[in-house]
Amino acid sequence: MLARLPDAPKGVKGISLFLTPKFLVEEDGTPGARNGISVGSLEHKMGIHAQPTCVMNYDGGIGGLVGEPGRGLDAMLTMMKAERLFVGVQGLGIAEIANQKAANYAHERRQGRSADGSRWPVPIIEHADVRRMLLTGRSLADASRALAVWTAMQMDVAARHPDPAVRKEADALVALLTPVIKAAFTDFGFETAVASQQVFGGHGYIREWGMEQFVRDARITQIYEGTNGVQAMDLVGRKLLADGGAAAGRFFSIIKQDLEIAAQVPEAEQIARATEQALGRLERTTSYLLATRADLAAAGAAATDYLRLFALVACSWMWARMALKAANSDAPLRRRKRAAAAFFVERVLPQTLALELSITNGPATLMAIEGDLL
Repeated sequence: MLARLPDAPKGVKGISLFLTPKFLVEEDGTPGARNGISVGSLEHKMGIHAQPTCVMNYDGGIGGLVGEPGRGLDAMLTMMKAERLFVGVQGLGIAEIANQKAANYAHERRQGRSADGSRWPVPIIEHADVRRMLLTGRSLADASRALAVWTAMQMDVAARHPDPAVRKEADALVALLTPVIKAAFTDFGFETAVASQQVFGGHGYIREWGMEQFVRDARITQIYEGTNGVQAMDLVGRKLLADGGAAAGRFFSIIKQDLEIAAQVPEAEQIARATEQALGRLERTTSYLLATRADLAAAGAAATDYLRLFALVACSWMWARMALKAANSDAPLRRRKRAAAAFFVERVLPQTLALELSITNGPATLMAIEGDLL
């Protein structure tokens, strides 16, 4: 529980963290009297019904101080930084299971004619629009998982590398990617859950098929542990500008090094070249945001689009790495990876064109209209 000590200063520096147990502990360590805390009411939520939340009443409850006085938010933020990564992976997990179920259904469900009109009914996996939905989800989920693993490796480097300078650089990369992982992965998770539900048609709206639960459960991931809009502002207003874009510049350099290697292999060249062009868009919008850093409206107008642009480029980078590893093999998994990579750069990555334009158009049309007219 976050609360103030009697002599605490005003503002966030006066907030401390307390542990309020259900039972007070006796001096010998055994449970004692019931503490003065109780559940006031349960919250009736759209989703995540397996995780109940409630209103708590503290009627003379006793709590013990955790950590130093006035450092409660610091302790909570330490937890929240980790939770943001965990929530991002939660969104990724929902995308994965929703896409798997939709793909299985598409193989079994028969409806419509084949593309050449010679067969009817055919499994809906043969229809181009169904493939679009499935491949979009698959290409986002696979790339996101790869980026999550890469970030986890940087966390290990930040915690255990013997060189302090290397640890510091890895920690900066993790900090830069944390809002991206939290917001983009949960956006991708919700989008994939909705598209996967769409593959089921009317069945997807019926509870017994399970798809509507994925949609409901994915929705909260975009909200808790900091809404995705807040994550985007954290990326633009703090992570990007705090060091003048130095961490982002290092990250872009790492991507360029990998793209140079991938471009030398024919089976990965297309992916690398497309990613290189998208990275150029990301670099230009980064320069725009650094140049307009004093304009809070410009940062706020660009933040969500910039985070998605950042995430799509990072995912495309992962696809370039995977396409390189999958080259020169006819194994089914490697053929699948190459196909998904090609789909991503031709059908998903072009979003970066519109995102760059939207960002650099600035905040004028957002701020021109009077608030009363909204």
